[in-house]
Amino acid sequence: MAYLLDADVLIRAKNLHYGFDFCPAFWDWLVERNADGTVFSVEKVGDEVRAIADELSDWAAARGGGFFLRPDAAVVPSLAEVSAWASGQHYEPSAVSTFLQIADYYLVSQAHAGGHVVVTHEVPAASRHKIKIPDACIGLEIKCMTPYEMLRVERARFVLGPQGSP
Repeated sequence: MAYLLDADVLIRAKNLHYGFDFCPAFWDWLVERNADGTVFSVEKVGDEVRAIADELSDWAAARGGGFFLRPDAAVVPSLAEVSAWASGQHYEPSAVSTFLQIADYYLVSQAHAGGHVVVTHEVPAASRHKIKIPDACIGLEIKCMTPYEMLRVERARFVLGPQGSP
């Protein structure tokens, strides 16, 4: 099982709790967990992040395809299933159309295809106007959690000084 990060996880981390300037350990942890096959995102999220043109964009560009997964042949059936799910719900046609054009659709589809966990700050919402990632995950039986839950499950530790016992 791997985790797939939504763009908002990376953007909020940079802007709020894990800025590059004061918490580089978070970013190092992501790189290390990516190297061991635990943490990824999808190409479309990488595109969104790189479009911002800031230090997060630079970080994302340095990660490349090893971190931001491209959809492959195994994902194609899931793209169709996620699309069918979205179209068959109570959402307005514009909400479905928007969802199928943004990174969320590819993130959910990649997770569906690989049995991965989606990591996002989004929460479910009873809205006909926007498809939220957690709602799609619930509807498609994909595990979804917050980044804080992921960090706790993975027992991440960002400590000052030498590592000792807790």
